[in-house]
Amino acid sequence: MKVVIVGPAYPLRGGIADFNEALAIAFQKEGIPASLYSFYFQYPKFLFPGKTQNAIGEANPELKISSTISSVNPMSWFSTANKIANEKPDLVIIRYWLPFMAPALGTIAKLLRRKSMHVIAITDNVIPHEKRPGDSMFTKYFVNNCDAFITMSKSVLNDLTKFTSTTKKKFIPHPVYNIFGEAISKSEARKKLSIPENDKLILFFGFIRSYKGLDLLIEAMNEPEVKQQNVRLLIAGEFYEDSKPYLDRINELNAENRFILHTSFIGKDEVKNYFCAADLVVQPYKSATQSGITQIAYYFGRPMLVTKVGGLAEIVADKRVGYVTERNAQSIAHAISDFYNHNRENEFAKNATVDSEKFSWKAFTNGILELNNEISST
Repeated sequence: MKVVIVGPAYPLRGGIADFNEALAIAFQKEGIPASLYSFYFQYPKFLFPGKTQNAIGEANPELKISSTISSVNPMSWFSTANKIANEKPDLVIIRYWLPFMAPALGTIAKLLRRKSMHVIAITDNVIPHEKRPGDSMFTKYFVNNCDAFITMSKSVLNDLTKFTSTTKKKFIPHPVYNIFGEAISKSEARKKLSIPENDKLILFFGFIRSYKGLDLLIEAMNEPEVKQQNVRLLIAGEFYEDSKPYLDRINELNAENRFILHTSFIGKDEVKNYFCAADLVVQPYKSATQSGITQIAYYFGRPMLVTKVGGLAEIVADKRVGYVTERNAQSIAHAISDFYNHNRENEFAKNATVDSEKFSWKAFTNGILELNNEISST
């Protein structure tokens, strides 16, 4: 058995690249060779609002990564398909997250299936958070050129019915990330971040875009029941849109001392500092499918607050590992207040550590292999 994974990987940065590399390692731990085919050109500048698309640090020496794809150069699609075919894999897994990538990834899938190779797509989204003309057409092209589908939320599994009637699709929860090093004590983490050890601290982590609801969390920080707790909010992640409305609102609230802004990209080796420093990880999303942030929180045994969107409520047990709230500042504020008023951190943290065992990489790879067997039997 041999697997090829197509999608972002080092030297590209971000959660999808991290996931693809972790998936390759998971297959290798099962004795299944896995190689990655990534992009040498991923986004034109108008689609990438961050400062750089490249990661910090060195490549994982355990991984074979070939950067052969340009999202805008069809010649690279054909040459990549030929290189993959020459490896003679038993299965090709293609990561799909944005309609802009559909021509490249759909064409690679089409060419490989012509060579009788199985193609399974891991679809983060089939309906994007930020819609553009042509999205449905591009997604349909990609979907029509795949054999089967893995989704990491039930909402995306349902969205797939708008594009395909196939029964070869499966929901498998996002596995817990295990690539950010061992947990450290809260005291040590806060020392690294220059945050007082006894502060009440909640964390918003990840790149900042409108659908992630940071504005709701800022408003929640202004609710009386949170203000009286003297909670501080650590915002850790790069702005992928205009930062001015957020910063202006913080200034209007005259509460700068209650907000800690680390608004640049957080490298892999720094991630543990932020999660281990936090009492509670907050995801106040307005829309979502699934989120790697939740699974990082599980890995580090951190309590969570998520809103009732997409697949987030499917994997965060309300009042067990955290809270599932409505998408408004008042509901978010009430949960934060309850967390501190009832000293729930230790209880939720213990339960998060227990529940994290349900989201293993072995379960994820086994689910993919089972789906591949379904393709083979038809």
